[in-house]
Amino acid sequence: MNSRATDDELRSAARKLRSHSLRMISQAKTSHIGSCLSVADILAVLYGRILRVDPLRPDWPDRDRLIMSKGHAAAITYAAVAEAGFMPADRLEGYARNGSQMYGHVTHVGVPGIEFSSGSLGHGLPVGAGMALAGKRAGAKWRVFVVMSDGECDEGSNWEAILFAGHHQLDNLVIVIDYNKIQSLDAVDKTLRLEPFADKFRAFGWSTREVDGHDVAALSKAFELVPFEKGRPTAIIAHTIKGKGVSWMEGKVLWHYRAPTPEELVTALAEVEAS
Repeated sequence: MNSRATDDELRSAARKLRSHSLRMISQAKTSHIGSCLSVADILAVLYGRILRVDPLRPDWPDRDRLIMSKGHAAAITYAAVAEAGFMPADRLEGYARNGSQMYGHVTHVGVPGIEFSSGSLGHGLPVGAGMALAGKRAGAKWRVFVVMSDGECDEGSNWEAILFAGHHQLDNLVIVIDYNKIQSLDAVDKTLRLEPFADKFRAFGWSTREVDGHDVAALSKAFELVPFEKGRPTAIIAHTIKGKGVSWMEGKVLWHYRAPTPEELVTALAEVEAS
């Protein structure tokens, strides 16, 4: 993936990320494939066209910062930094294995391109807001992007950070919410209703847009326009489908925790690669 990727290249990158995730999670017999599949297009666009990063200099001071707050989507996050060139793709084979540094929730230790270890929901945005405030006060040009899940918007710490960011006019902060409508055990609406979602961000002083989270052109257009308003942080609510790309996983809460069997992996890969 590169900063001049075409729409077709971004779609191809998303397919690669889905395929990597399916293999990693099936082989490790771990969880969260549905959450990985829903965020694939978002990560493909961010790494392929939007983020100002240098894989040869992971600690480049002027880089944009990306925090994967939905840290359970670790497999696809590692796949994204590998495809972006931060590390060899063969390291992905160690995902969630004994002795590997690529844990089942996102970790930055020993994994280039990862800014922040996450997994305990409600931590990524507060840290991102702190980074953005530090950058703003230093006059830095870099931006902070935080990828969140809809379920983690149940966390009060996030709403404190949303209030904080609006108050401090952090227009160098962008969140994108993978709004796939399902959290760990049930639908979001049945667990803790979020709607009217966009209006809540606006009331907290954010500039907000809703997009199709599987449309790489629509995602790109939104990201390229940030900040939407000077002096306001940006919230992009990306409507997605949990399990996107594998017909029998789509919209099913089962695939939050279950791993594909070797036989299911073959079928799932065939669907993703044909899409």
